[in-house]
Formats: sequence, C-alpha cells, structure tokens
Amino acid sequence: MSETAAGIEYTKVAEIKGPLMIIDGITRASFDELVEIETPNKERRLGRVLEVGFGKAVVQVFEGTTGLAITGTKAKFLGKTMQLPVSQELLGRVFDGLGRPNDGLPVPVADKFLDVSGEPMNPERREYPTSFIQTGVSVIDGMLTLVRGQKLPIFSGSGMPHNILAAQIARQAAVVGTKEDFAVVFAAIGVQYSDAQYFKRSLEESGALRRSVLFLNLADDPAIERIITPRVALTVAEYLAFELGMHVLAILTDMTNYAEALREISAAREEVPGRKGYPGYLYTDLANNYERAGRVKGKNGSVTQVPILSMPADDITHPIPDLTGYITEGQIVLGRDLFRKGIYPPVNVLMSLSRLMKDGVGEGKTREDHMEVGNQLYDAYSRAQEVRALAEIVGKAGLTGVDLKYLDAGDMFEDHFLRQGNDENRTLEETLGRAWEVLSTLPEGELTKIKDKNLRQHYKGSK
Repeated sequence: MSETAAGIEYTKVAEIKGPLMIIDGITRASFDELVEIETPNKERRLGRVLEVGFGKAVVQVFEGTTGLAITGTKAKFLGKTMQLPVSQELLGRVFDGLGRPNDGLPVPVADKFLDVSGEPMNPERREYPTSFIQTGVSVIDGMLTLVRGQKLPIFSGSGMPHNILAAQIARQAAVVGTKEDFAVVFAAIGVQYSDAQYFKRSLEESGALRRSVLFLNLADDPAIERIITPRVALTVAEYLAFELGMHVLAILTDMTNYAEALREISAAREEVPGRKGYPGYLYTDLANNYERAGRVKGKNGSVTQVPILSMPADDITHPIPDLTGYITEGQIVLGRDLFRKGIYPPVNVLMSLSRLMKDGVGEGKTREDHMEVGNQLYDAYSRAQEVRALAEIVGKAGLTGVDLKYLDAGDMFEDHFLRQGNDENRTLEETLGRAWEVLSTLPEGELTKIKDKNLRQHYKGSK
C-alpha cells in the first residue's frame, strides 16, 4: 500500500471473479468510492467499491476484468465517488456509456462536477405533473397522454419498432403553447451498433441533435458499463432541468440490458437470487433510476422519463416489466398482433394506460372533450375486439347491426387513428379530429362517455 496525492494505492489483488476484483489489505475505503485500476502495461480502467469489510474491498470494474492479472495490477482508491463534468456544452454531443466523448471532439469544459448517483428529490418539494407534452403521435397524445415530469415506459418485444417510436418522440416532443423545445437526453444501454447509429442519424437529420445529449453503450461494450450509463444520463438530465431550467426528455433503452448486468454482478457476488435469478434489490435499484424524474417546486425545469424495455418472450409478468409497472405512472405496451398487421405504432391500447393523463388534459390545458374522447375510444375498441372474437365463432351473419358498426369502428381506429408514419407529426387538433371521425361511425346513442355539449359540437355521424 502507498499513499499518493490522488489517493491510496493498493497492490494486493486477492481474486478476480467475473466483473469483480477483490482487493486485500484495505485500511481506508468507502462504499461507492471511485477506484482507478492500472495494469502492468499502464492501461487504466475505472471501478467503484461495492462492499468493504474485514480488510477487503469488492470493486466492480466498469470496463470488465478481461486481461487483468492478480499480480502486477494496482488499484488506486481516489477518495471520491464517480462524478461527471457538466455544462451547457454537453448539448449536441455524443458520449460513451461512461460519459467520455466518442464524437471526436474534446472533453467539454465543466461548470461543475456532479455525483452520478444523484441527490434524492425531497418528496415535499416535488411538484405534481400537470403540463401536457405533445409527441405528435396520435395514440399517445389522444389516449396515453404524456405529462411533464412523468415516468411513462414503453414495454416492447424483440424485433418490434420501439426504437423507431422512441426516436420519433425524441424528435417531435414539444410543450404546446410555448416556444420551448425539449432537451433530449438519450441513453442507449447495450444496443446494437446499427440501432445507436439510427438514433444518432435520426436526431442529426431532424436538427434535434443540437438540443440532445447521447450516451451510447453498445452491445459489444462491457456489460458492467451498463450499470453506470443510465446514472450518467440522468445526472445530465437533472443538471439541464434543475440548474439550467430546461424541460428534459430522458429516453433510456433498453432497461432489460441494464437488469441483465445487475444480475451478472449479483451472481458474481454469490448473492441469494430472487425471481428468475435477478437480485432481490432489483425493485429498489430500478426505483433509484426511475424516481429521478419529476418537477421541483420553485424551479422551471422538469425531467420526463420514457424508459424502454423489451419483455423477454413478450411476457409482461417477467420481473423487469412487472416491477417497472409498479414504480412508473402507466405504460405503453406494443402488441405483436398489430405489428404483424403492419400497423405502426403497434400500441395495444387495451393493455396500456397513462395514470397522469387526467391531470394533464382538459379545458385550459388541451381541449374540453379530450378525456371523454379518450375514454370513449377505449370503450369502442374494447367492444370491437369482443365483436371480432364473436364473429370468428358465429360469422358476420350472426352479428347485430350495432355489432357491425363496432367492427367498422375497430378497423377505422387501427387504420385511421392508430396507424401513422414514423416521421408524421400530428397536432392535437388533428389527433382529436381523427378520433371524432372514428367515433362518428357509431350511433350517437352508443357514445355514453361524452357530454351532450361536446357531442353536439363534434359528432359527425347520422343523428
């Protein structure tokens, strides 16, 4: 052991196991402390302390332990937690999963350094989310409204267009009635190179990159780096929102890869596994990330989160989507059946909801009939699905006249309201107009969730 100006250096590596390094002879070390590891050929890697006790420290190595040897490896304990340099110069830049530039440009000049674990938001200082965000996607704006400061995840499956939908939301998100654009913080966690390039190109071509910060942790990067990527991204989001007063949309994809990295560390530490081998603290760990969304009283900015997770085998009861649903305020579920029909975005609205929609829409915020129209569309599409199932048994000839109207309304809902181009940016007026065209295919007496005043103003069907 030797003490330098930068920290304490230890050379006694007891064991290397998976992504973890166990160091012996520790006299001073703290949980979450940053560690700089130096190989015999002077290559440097970063790690952090996961556990300390009995003269030993367990260090998680972000770049992985491949190529490290027990002999000749030095570990310097830096006496501080992992911090990220932040400033307005981060906008328009692309970084790797640990926050190092990978766009060929120099490291941005820092205004300050922030701990990547963030500071817990005082619940008493939280502002309730009530401001409508227009995404330009009809099914979200009309039925699953996103509100400033909300956490609204997208549950998807392998091969489905969740990344295309995320990029579309990132390009189009805006606060109606103001000139404010959203700043976008995009964290790609364990994604393929082609997906990372798609995000980058999509934001560049639309001009949205100048107000975006990208963090790209690719599938061939070390899995353990994935643990830190969302934390780094959310630290930047909090800085832009609460220090610079910006409205920030944080998109995290794919949280399933993050949870897999957690499971890898848990297995290496030989912890007692929970459901499907994930650690018992998966809920707490996910909540630590998701709860960094919100608004703070007295501050103009906000952090709105859209985490994306691909459900293994399309199983919504899998621990990752299951626990995410408990923490967040709703979910947008992509459906395999609609995807096979070629409908984009293939949102299964009957399994989706936005718990804060009621607080972000209505008179003075969007339009007086907005909530009623959304509820009526749910009702009509649900009935249409029941009639479709019945028609498969008894045939169309066995259906009543009203049932046939619902069949038509269901088809029109999918083709006229739900289906749209991945670069089509619809205004709220157009979205609600299309919703009324769908509802107007039904007899007026079926629209029981809409007030008479709004029916008289917007109903286009036969009376």
